[in-house]
Amino acid sequence: MTQQAVSLFTALAGRHAVVTGGGSGIGAAIATTLAAQGARVTVLGRRLEALQAVVAAHPGAMQAVAADITDAAQVDAAFAQARAQFGAIDILVNNAGQAHSAPFAKTDLALWQQMLDVNLTGTFVCTQAALGDMLTARWGRIVNVASTAGLVGYAYVAAYVAAKHGVIGLTKALALEVAKKGITVNAVCPGYTETEILRESIANVVAKTGRSEEDARAEFAKGNPQGRIVQPQEVADTVAWLCLPGSAAIHGQSIAVCGGEVMA
Repeated sequence: MTQQAVSLFTALAGRHAVVTGGGSGIGAAIATTLAAQGARVTVLGRRLEALQAVVAAHPGAMQAVAADITDAAQVDAAFAQARAQFGAIDILVNNAGQAHSAPFAKTDLALWQQMLDVNLTGTFVCTQAALGDMLTARWGRIVNVASTAGLVGYAYVAAYVAAKHGVIGLTKALALEVAKKGITVNAVCPGYTETEILRESIANVVAKTGRSEEDARAEFAKGNPQGRIVQPQEVADTVAWLCLPGSAAIHGQSIAVCGGEVMA
């Protein structure tokens, strides 16, 4: 094993990372990748059983904490619980999110508010809960998992698009505030990725149009110039790179992981 490979396995040794929505899909891949680089990882989400399944594969390196990220009191209690075991928080990955589709005229206020609460307000609440530790240490990494929907517009998901645009705006604003304090703030913007959200979207297309699952999947893939669906590990590798000490100059950026669907 090369020295470079050895250093990668210990690049985040001693760092405490919190990953929201860590029980499945992209979140589980991120948590596993950060643990492989030496971090102690708290996976946080609403479904404790799913979180515990991720933790079980990494005994000692991970812990599971349940909380609804839209509830500030639950978040504060969860972050206090996380600190009790693994210490101050060095890395925060705001991954938790939801996506529901509806034509704009049929998007009611409840759906609009739900998309904002989970995707935007949850990111705000968790960031406020973690930022104090990073300011004290004068070192930190905040990575917000947004979406290509935060970079461009998509039909029939207006509330989700608005929320993810908000996440990118929040990323830029906070990045300016903490630029000289040893903390980096970035967003990662996946295209359609092999997750539970995508599978639900495909099932929705099948149910509403009568198309086959294969045809529906191809429709989602065709917007990617590579002609495929992004894999969770590809997103996780990008997030982990942004958390490395050597990525300190990458700041305030929104990095698309989408096979060229969106180009800067």
